[in-house]
Amino acid sequence: MNQKFEAELLKTHIEVQEQTMQTIASDLHDNIGQLLSLTALTLNSIDIQQQKKAEKKVGDSLSLVNKSIKELRELAKLLQGEQLVALGLGHALQQEFDWLKRTGAYQLQFNNQLIDIKITSPNKDLIVLRLLQEIFNNIIKHAKAKHIAIDVHFKNDSLHLNVKEDGIGFDYEIVKKENRGMGLQSLQKRVAMINGTINIFSEPKLGSSITIEIPYP
Repeated sequence: MNQKFEAELLKTHIEVQEQTMQTIASDLHDNIGQLLSLTALTLNSIDIQQQKKAEKKVGDSLSLVNKSIKELRELAKLLQGEQLVALGLGHALQQEFDWLKRTGAYQLQFNNQLIDIKITSPNKDLIVLRLLQEIFNNIIKHAKAKHIAIDVHFKNDSLHLNVKEDGIGFDYEIVKKENRGMGLQSLQKRVAMINGTINIFSEPKLGSSITIEIPYP
């Protein structure tokens, strides 16, 4: 059982790294790349004979460059993911939420009560981080949601993670019978691995909610 746990932990670690790299690649292409392209277009369109317009375009270009620098600094933080987990689970989960927020695709609520908690459980923290990443990925790929609410808190020696969204929903029993819910099976497997419980509720047109409780630390 120890060997299985260590193998699963290594797999989780690799998946967290892969998710981080995918986020960085996407952001470089979709965000920073577009900012720099727009900067180049703006600079190339400057006509020095029209001083006032030229000054405005130079100012706009500087703003775009500064925004690009800020985005690169945020990417640098993401590259320090392991150090972030070492700072505490609350900070790691907050970073995942912040990256989802930056997409601008959802109306979000996040009640994060783990920021100042001093206790840690490194192995469980890594798995919980991956659980949230998987939940977000499932929502992005399948849910067509507009609102997502996340709550994470510590109570009675247990960590509680709740995620609710208002997407298209699904019939959980049918998905389970047809073996189509591979992402859901992965969530259940990982929660069981750290002696937690997970409840998944969903109905067509009513969105879905996931409630996870894990003994902690």
